[in-house]
Amino acid sequence: MMPVACRVVGTAGHSTRARTRGGLALVAASVVWVMVGCASPPIAGDSVAGPVASTAPTRAAEAPTPAPPRERSEPLEVAIPVALTIPRIGVDRPLIDLGIAADGSLEVPTNFDDIGWFSGGGRPGAAGPTVIAAHVDSPTGPAAFIRLDELAVGDLVEVTTSDGDGHVYRVTDRAQYPKDAFPTAAVFAASADDVLRLITCDGAFDRDRGSYLDNLVVTAEPVEG
Repeated sequence: MMPVACRVVGTAGHSTRARTRGGLALVAASVVWVMVGCASPPIAGDSVAGPVASTAPTRAAEAPTPAPPRERSEPLEVAIPVALTIPRIGVDRPLIDLGIAADGSLEVPTNFDDIGWFSGGGRPGAAGPTVIAAHVDSPTGPAAFIRLDELAVGDLVEVTTSDGDGHVYRVTDRAQYPKDAFPTAAVFAASADDVLRLITCDGAFDRDRGSYLDNLVVTAEPVEG
């Protein structure tokens, strides 16, 4: 398993939790294989059955009855996440798409104030984990997820999708994982459940290694009704 690791973007002011933090880098070569089942969420009506051979004899003397023209069905578009709102920590921002970089790692926002959605993962309202990540700080100060560690079980998170729907989730778990024991499959793998995961850097800052030792993963589940 490969951790969701943090890379340093600055070295000053890492002595306390309230001060600035190193940037987030989701080093996820293994994410590629655990997300295979999520890369394209199944959509009802997308599958088309193959032709079925007829067993009835053909009567050559009869002219075939023309079949009515078959309407071409367009694939349904699954709404994607476009905004994230977390009242508890004052987050209300649009989302950008994050993919897999050329080196196999998960892309991270180039702007420290941006929050990104992993487009190879799940989508709100569908099966699989919707993974959203952001930096906890920048070389000059706090970044988008600086207060993510303040979230507690029961707090609400809303993800707005491109069709205008708001998907409300309630925090059910928060966990801090050492990079050398990060549960990649458990966090990123395909599943039958609609679940939201918010990720950023956490833990002590290792000046020698120039990175944080841990990652924070906040899990939330849909609010029924």
